[in-house]
Amino acid sequence: MKLKLPVFPLFFVLPFCALHAQSSALEVYKIFEAKCISCHDHASPEAGLDLEGVGATASARAIGVAANLLGATPTNAHAQVQGYKRVVAGRPDKSLLFRKINNGFESFIPPLHANEGGTMPAYPAPGGGLTDLEKEIIRQWILFGGKPVGTQFDKSVLEEFYSGNGEKSFPDGPPPAPAPADGFQIKMGPFYLEADGEVEYFHKYALNLPENVEVHRMEILISPYSHHFLAYNFNSQSSADQIPDGLRLNSYHNNINLVAAVQEQTDLKLPAGTAFRWDKNIILDLNSHYINYLLTRPYQCEAYVNIYTRPVGTAQQEMKAALLVNYNIPIPNNGNLITHTKSEFQFGADSIYFWGLMGHTHKYGTGYKVWKRLPNGQKGELIYDASCPLGVPGCPAPYFDYQHIPLRYWEPQLLPVLWNDGLIHEANWVNEGPQPLNFGPTSDDEMMVLIAFYTEQQVTVDAPEPVVPVDLNRLTVYPNPATGEVWIQPSGQAGIRMLRVFDLAGREQLRRIQLPAGPVRLDLAGFAPGMYWIDADGQQAKLIVKM
Repeated sequence: MKLKLPVFPLFFVLPFCALHAQSSALEVYKIFEAKCISCHDHASPEAGLDLEGVGATASARAIGVAANLLGATPTNAHAQVQGYKRVVAGRPDKSLLFRKINNGFESFIPPLHANEGGTMPAYPAPGGGLTDLEKEIIRQWILFGGKPVGTQFDKSVLEEFYSGNGEKSFPDGPPPAPAPADGFQIKMGPFYLEADGEVEYFHKYALNLPENVEVHRMEILISPYSHHFLAYNFNSQSSADQIPDGLRLNSYHNNINLVAAVQEQTDLKLPAGTAFRWDKNIILDLNSHYINYLLTRPYQCEAYVNIYTRPVGTAQQEMKAALLVNYNIPIPNNGNLITHTKSEFQFGADSIYFWGLMGHTHKYGTGYKVWKRLPNGQKGELIYDASCPLGVPGCPAPYFDYQHIPLRYWEPQLLPVLWNDGLIHEANWVNEGPQPLNFGPTSDDEMMVLIAFYTEQQVTVDAPEPVVPVDLNRLTVYPNPATGEVWIQPSGQAGIRMLRVFDLAGREQLRRIQLPAGPVRLDLAGFAPGMYWIDADGQQAKLIVKM
């Protein structure tokens, strides 16, 4: 038995920022023209790499050069063995052109191999070597598919970011990768958001594994500005071949399976005896949705995934994942509590065994619950409540935080459910916004999505591996959004040495020192409505102050 995903895309195309009329390939060509064609001209190009091209206009030459670079085999023998091309659409790490100009700019890409030759430009170029901004323009062009025509990114956002007026998803540098013997790291991005912007991208990502593997852990590393991160895989090579390369806005999801889905930085440590089974030819489709809460600065959006592997045959059972979606969720803007309920039982009579469940709504959501479904179609045992810590029903003070909806795990015994009975999931909303809503892609729309991890047979282990969230330093802030007052609870029992609150421009709004252990009450009188950052001895959280 296998759960089938809907053929409809879960996340749709988002509006893109206003773009300049000048093509992205022409922006790249101007860099070549200024700093590269002294060695790579059309008449006698070094290593056969012609970055000057032919044509009566710069635009015509740019189109020709871009078309000739895309998918072209380099003359370097080592690069050929590695499968590199001069430009691989969507993959700077596989593009010899970018590897040559990188020179430490992108730490995800290792230094050039001794047999790959030297960096570019090899000699002092007019005006000096390539700047970080110039390297970024070339990287963005490759990430968006290396297209000869069209404008895929806004150069002005890059210029503002590299002028120093920007913020990174990982300001302290990229997270470390697993040791080579343990696994590998994949990366999505960067892409850049203008101030107060929002975008969701998909990116087809071939892993080129040397052999089939079992994945027992996925450490998904995203910033607090990320709304979600998902990973899918294509169900065949032909399905992947139909999808364009590079960052794209349209999901085109007709032939995919869900691999993993999270709403915040999460370490998915699968229970002992289970693993995702990946064929060596697996091609992932990565999905990253970011919101720039900065009102005056651009944001660099990145996502990293550390993949931990073991040899095939190590795990007893294959872990699978599914998205259970209710697309029909009309939510009028009348300020009343609106509830939508959906049964999931149409997948056959076999039992399946749940490891994890997680609901998902947007900002008007006020709750998400899941019950076992009785044979008569009624609700049975309540098994998931997103308003409770760890999703376990029965907490004394329920509070629903749509930005940090918990995953509930069942270990060491997975939760059996007979699909003839199935599940019932239910979400609630209170829409006090300017317009009625339904299912949609942006944070101004709404969603009702249940994410499920399961096996098809029970797994029994004596010593299960613990499931521990990566982000143990996140403050608990409740209620959030808040009016009047808010309570702040740090992890651990010690008191807070220094508590600070910042607005989105980085201006300190409040500072307190030497606070007692336990929850701290903060009076919000004098705070204007909006979003703030709370920092308590390095533990951080977002705070939304409502009217």
